[in-house]
Amino acid sequence: MLSCAQSRWPPRLVTVPGLHGSDGAHWQSWLERQFPRSLRVEQDDWDAPDLAVWSGALAQLLARERGPFLLAAHSFGCLVTAYALQQGLVSADVAGVLFVAPASPEKFRFAGAFEARRLKVPSILIGSETDPWMTLDGAQRLARQLGSAFVNLGDAGHINTAAGFGPWPRAKYFVDTLVHCEAPRRLRDAAGDGAGDNAADNAGGEESAAYDMEARLKYA
Repeated sequence: MLSCAQSRWPPRLVTVPGLHGSDGAHWQSWLERQFPRSLRVEQDDWDAPDLAVWSGALAQLLARERGPFLLAAHSFGCLVTAYALQQGLVSADVAGVLFVAPASPEKFRFAGAFEARRLKVPSILIGSETDPWMTLDGAQRLARQLGSAFVNLGDAGHINTAAGFGPWPRAKYFVDTLVHCEAPRRLRDAAGDGAGDNAADNAGGEESAAYDMEARLKYA
């Protein structure tokens, strides 16, 4: 039987900050310290958001490193991550995505056209009832468009340092949930048992993973 280590599992955490980056007190910085070999996408100009340019930086980082990867994005970084995946800019193995407090695409029209479409990887989207960058309805709608499981964090502002989100154990729980729910399929595929070639078995596995994720998120 193949072990997780033999199948290069668990995935490597990659944080994708938004406008102005994430300071040392930000939950993304804290989350990086919780996982060995974590990476951060760096931009040449954190004050000049551009979907194509910033997505290119994400793609280049993943191309240089060994996957699989688990992406944890914040604010405009959520749009960057979704754009890169939807446009096929990322050829690396992405096991899942955590979207936290995504910025409204309407507020960043100047940064490039963004069209939300269903992703081919598992994802969780965390929204807030008091986020100045995205209404709760908008976050829920984006989650449906991307095919993401949705979590309402309540009165949480933009879920950043200013809103009190430095050390944030629930962020690690969300990442662990994505890893936990994806692991069985990865191990089946690595073992070469043919499950990935059977459409019915594959669909059943995806439904099981989705149910497992929903069950875990109920207690998040």
